[in-house]
Amino acid sequence: MEDVLDIYEQPYNPGIPVVCMDEKPYQCLGETRAPLPMRLGNNLKIDSEYIREGTCSIFIFTEPLRGWRRCSVRKTRTAADWAEEMKYLLTSCYPDSEKIILVMDNLNTHAVSSLYKKYPAQEARSYAKRLEIHYTPKHGSWLNIAEIEWNVMTRQCLARRLDSPEKVQKELEAWEKMRNDECGKVIWHFTAENARNKLISLYPKFDSSGE
Repeated sequence: MEDVLDIYEQPYNPGIPVVCMDEKPYQCLGETRAPLPMRLGNNLKIDSEYIREGTCSIFIFTEPLRGWRRCSVRKTRTAADWAEEMKYLLTSCYPDSEKIILVMDNLNTHAVSSLYKKYPAQEARSYAKRLEIHYTPKHGSWLNIAEIEWNVMTRQCLARRLDSPEKVQKELEAWEKMRNDECGKVIWHFTAENARNKLISLYPKFDSSGE
């Protein structure tokens, strides 16, 4: 926990950005009946029944201190998917950065080994050398700022029925542009010192006698 909190206390360095990443499944849903359109003083009315149209996986990356985020939608969430996202992050989003400090959970596909499963060893190594990975602890996903961005995304964009990965991607692109244009930032205040005071029950207990 303190490892991640120490990262968040570092001053902003555009040359070595701190990027938080998360991915979650999303259920695509279709309508069984056409919704009743909005009228003056009334919301859109939808039927309680819906059609399951399969699932997709949404990846979100955010650089909190810069006020930047990027979303992508994939039909699967394999090691190859994560590796392709990392390549895009490094070569398209941050081509000139010496290194990226990456904060994420420890899902089994979120590992340097995934790069080697997808790309030749030399190419995979070139990406791995530019990543400094910090994992959130087990049951500590709340430490990932990408989770906060995810909650904003859900409220502003995903709290409705979208029936295909293509439609989800289109809607997220519009949301992403709006958030980036507004330069929406997350200012993190919880420090390691706060953790030692407020989460004392999570720290190991030592015998004060020294034995």
